[in-house]
Amino acid sequence: MSETAPKAVVLLSGGLDSATALADAAARGYQCYVLSFDYGQRSVTELNAARAIAHQQGVEIGRASCRERV
Repeated sequence: MSETAPKAVVLLSGGLDSATALADAAARGYQCYVLSFDYGQRSVTELNAARAIAHQQGVEIGRASCRERV
């Protein structure tokens, strides 16, 4: 990826829409940064899917925790 490539932040939920957005941005030449949110989902399936999609696309994934701290 070129140093002058435009940059995009893609919010990746692990679903089809956000995976398509990531693939589209990458195909258009964007240097992609991926972020997912841990909001206390009942299942970690979404987070695992997001991680797998990011890995498949060759980008690192960041995770923001939105869990309430008690």
